[in-house]
Amino acid sequence: MADINALVEQLSELTVLEAAELSKALEEKWGVSAAAAVAVAAPAGGGAAAPAAEEKTEFDVVLVNDGGKKINVIKEVRAITSLGLTEAKALVEGAPKAVKEGVSKDEAEKLKKQLEEAGATVELK
Repeated sequence: MADINALVEQLSELTVLEAAELSKALEEKWGVSAAAAVAVAAPAGGGAAAPAAEEKTEFDVVLVNDGGKKINVIKEVRAITSLGLTEAKALVEGAPKAVKEGVSKDEAEKLKKQLEEAGATVELK
C-alpha cells in the first residue's frame, strides 16, 4: 500500500495545470468524471440533499419593513390583499409579517417588485 502522507506531499507540490492533467488522466483510467463522483457522493452524505434539490413551488411574500414609506406601502398592501385600511395599516406596522402565503414563484416575484417599488423591504420564503 502507498504511503498516504508521501502521496499527499507529492500532490501538494503540483501546479494547477498539473492537477488538471492528473484529474483527466484519472478520469480516463477509471472511466469516471469528477462531476459524476461529486453528484454520487452528495446524496450518500445523509439524504438531506435530496429534498433540498426539489424546486420550491409555493412562496410566502413577507414584508420585512416599510422602508420609511408607510403610506405607500399600506396602499400597495391594500391593493394586493384587498384588506381594509385598518387591517393593512396593522399588517405594515406589525412587520415582519406575511402579505401573501402559498403563491407561485411568478406571482411572488411580481408582488415583491410592487412592494419594493412602494419603498418596502420584502423577503420571499
